[in-house]
Amino acid sequence: MSQTVTFTELGPAEFRLAINRFIAVYRAAMNPPERTLSGRDAILDRHAANPGFRALTAVLGTGGSQSRAVLAGFTYGFHGLPGQWWHDTVAGALAMSSAPGAAAWLTDSFEVAELHVLPAYQGSGIGRELLTRLTAGRPERTAVLSTADTESRARRLYRRVGFTDLLTAYRFSGGDPPYAVMGATLPLRSVAAPAPDPPRVPRPSS
Repeated sequence: MSQTVTFTELGPAEFRLAINRFIAVYRAAMNPPERTLSGRDAILDRHAANPGFRALTAVLGTGGSQSRAVLAGFTYGFHGLPGQWWHDTVAGALAMSSAPGAAAWLTDSFEVAELHVLPAYQGSGIGRELLTRLTAGRPERTAVLSTADTESRARRLYRRVGFTDLLTAYRFSGGDPPYAVMGATLPLRSVAAPAPDPPRVPRPSS
């Protein structure tokens, strides 16, 4: 049977109504420790109030039947500002970085807070399309995100569209696994373009 993917942008109210479904996708995609799931719904609810909020879903339907529709993935982000936990934490780490211009990545940034696709649909282009649509037409100069500091499928996707490492082996708290903080100038690069090696000294264009 044919399968089609429908991408839909959600406003804050619609996003909040689906938070439990988003957490289920996150749980399946990331297999996080159970302790990290406590309070995650409150975090997503709080993020929906941030300026410049944008969210998208990818719903896969089989043979046109809505009853068989599956939430295959979702993503959301917002304008990064001082006072936001991730922004301030990363800004502090970048300020101590020896890379020239590192802190400039956050001066006018769009924070990609979450991008997750169910394991059964990873590698099908859904994550790439979600990311492309999420960042399309944004007024910010850069996009920033954090991802596990491993050579994962997600990390390779981010590099292909223009993200480069700003921080590696970074731990947001003592018990967290190491993360990579990545940044890209907007608009993102077409995935059809060749992906160069990430530069040693990341510096956004002025």
